[in-house]
Amino acid sequence: METMEITPKTSHKRTVKDFDISKYMGEWYEIARYENIFERGLLDVSTRYTLLPDKTVKVENKGINRHGKEKKIFGTAFQPEPMNNPAHLRVSFFWWFASDYNIIMLSPDYSYSVVSGNNGKLLWILSRKKVLDGTTLDQIFGFLRTRGYNPSKLVF
Repeated sequence: METMEITPKTSHKRTVKDFDISKYMGEWYEIARYENIFERGLLDVSTRYTLLPDKTVKVENKGINRHGKEKKIFGTAFQPEPMNNPAHLRVSFFWWFASDYNIIMLSPDYSYSVVSGNNGKLLWILSRKKVLDGTTLDQIFGFLRTRGYNPSKLVF
């Protein structure tokens, strides 16, 4: 019998099945993340997604740096396989570079999500509210462990 080890390198590709991109649009607050070079030192990070007529997504990320100044970056996203894998997007903030944006967990009411990228090296917990309750976070942490992620690496 062949078995496959579940690690972030493989599990980040297993996205949610039922996904409606229009319901995902709007404001999301970053609850936690794996530290990454793009957001190092930023606090109060949020993202706004806007679906454009051509079915691409306008992405606006913002956060507060250690000097108290707001930093913003704009990008675009698209679904490479909207019919076969709708919860997988490619996001680009620079025209020459795009990265994976895999929605691996999503609440039925689209109130929180877990996103992975870069072969499992990037991870975000996002919410429509600035704070998630402890019960929900515990459920997310349990899910992450089953997928091979280490919740203790998350930066809040």
